[in-house]
Amino acid sequence: PTMKTTAALLLALVATSASAFSPASPPFFIGTATTAARPVSTALNVAIDTSDIKNGLTVEIDGDPWKVLSFSIMKQARGAAKTTIKFKNLKRGNTLENTYRSGEKFETAMIEKKPAQYTYPDENGNMFFMDMETFEETMVEAKVVEDVEKWIDEGMEVNLVYFKGDVIEVVVPQTMTYTIAETEPGVKGNTAQGVTKPAVLSCGATVTVPGYLAEG
Repeated sequence: PTMKTTAALLLALVATSASAFSPASPPFFIGTATTAARPVSTALNVAIDTSDIKNGLTVEIDGDPWKVLSFSIMKQARGAAKTTIKFKNLKRGNTLENTYRSGEKFETAMIEKKPAQYTYPDENGNMFFMDMETFEETMVEAKVVEDVEKWIDEGMEVNLVYFKGDVIEVVVPQTMTYTIAETEPGVKGNTAQGVTKPAVLSCGATVTVPGYLAEG
């Protein structure tokens, strides 16, 4: 063989040997994960301003956690823009709407999300959840879950949001499958657009569904 061919063979052998000692690539799986997401924390005292505001963000104001429900930016012909923000106090449940000058500062709240499974309610409307990692049971007060209670089904996995050791919010999955528990009988063959009817889901919520859907 020529010198160039010998060099090429040597390079190929070196590359093959090196790959044998490199870390193996993690396997890829196709399907739906059955484990809940691990806890996620946000850092305390992270300074942000009005340009960082987004729906769902939780900031700390006067020692309380306030979640951004909505916001709007008003540009002015003269002067800086103003941002109007609607907050919800996640400890007390009240809402507040304030207008801020562009660039005003906030601090993110230190929150921790833990996966949990809904187990049962009590006679006062409080809900009990089992920690998916420690299997300990946590009671969440009725006022904390009132916004999402109707969507929580038996055995559902959710995220409990903690602030300074207290549960301040229950986050349900963005997409879920429910069974129609109660609705009026559909007319056979009626698939016309715009025909709807009320239906009670397995979680207890009442929604509007297409007219041809049946129970089950």
